[in-house]
Amino acid sequence: MDKAHIKYTLSWATLALMIVILIVVMTMFDIIGPYGLTTIVLIGINLIAAIGLNLIIGMSGQFSLGHAGFMAIGAYATALIVTSVPTIFGFIISLLVGAMLSGIVALIVGIPTLRLRGDYLAIATLGVSEIIRILIMNFKFTRGPAGIFAIPSFVTWPLVFGLAVLTIIIVVNLVRSPIGRAIISVRDNEIAAESLGINTTKYKVIAFVLGAVLAALAGGLRASFIQSVSPQDFTFMQSITILIIVVLGGIGSISGTVVTAVALGILDVILQNFGSLRMVVYAVVLIVVMLFRPQGLFGRSEFSLKKMLFDSGGDHDKDHSKSA
Repeated sequence: MDKAHIKYTLSWATLALMIVILIVVMTMFDIIGPYGLTTIVLIGINLIAAIGLNLIIGMSGQFSLGHAGFMAIGAYATALIVTSVPTIFGFIISLLVGAMLSGIVALIVGIPTLRLRGDYLAIATLGVSEIIRILIMNFKFTRGPAGIFAIPSFVTWPLVFGLAVLTIIIVVNLVRSPIGRAIISVRDNEIAAESLGINTTKYKVIAFVLGAVLAALAGGLRASFIQSVSPQDFTFMQSITILIIVVLGGIGSISGTVVTAVALGILDVILQNFGSLRMVVYAVVLIVVMLFRPQGLFGRSEFSLKKMLFDSGGDHDKDHSKSA
């Protein structure tokens, strides 16, 4: 790694540390209270899920509506394991088990369904999500429609913040890797990628599985933080909520996903007293953005701290992710 990249990495690490310090200071002076910290946690959880979905939609070009199903797998894995082993060790194991199960299901589902394209793939993934939810409702060990309550909570805002930063780092480095370039080539022109000998199904499945793993992680964190889980938490609307973050920020832009997740989280706080009217406001915002900025706020571009501070990268990363 050259000096420019080391400076670039350290600059982002410094920025993340400054945000942590700012939150701590604002907490000490009661500028951010318990409700504010809850909002930070929920923003981080939605961000992890949205980055996973952006990896599927934005990087590999596969339109998926099944994210809620994979979040449900992670949530129920955490709920079942942590209630049986109410320790931090049990919590860590539950996150790993949920991610592994979600990845396996995504692999089994992805191999046949990712040969589909466009609307057909969206319908197939939506069907898979509903199958997962209905199975959860009918299994006795998941307690059916009643759900699971009194789940021990091990989730704190520093934990979610750290996992969100780690998720961004992993995805950004993946996009820059040979695997990531192959995934993007499939998105840009699948026929051309095939002509170059790239196994398009293989790389679409890789993106799909990784997206499902991140969704399960988000679901597990959510279950432990809220301390309850039920099938009603993972309906079609949950997939749409995560999809809105990706679409508004820009399909294919990690920076856009981060900015939009934070903005919608803050907007949600402002509109708390308006009840269901919040969804109307979200719909209006989405319509306005689609009319005047159909590619999303960032499009496929990324905010580049490297370019802004050092201006040493030139156009090397112009067509790829340059930052988190």
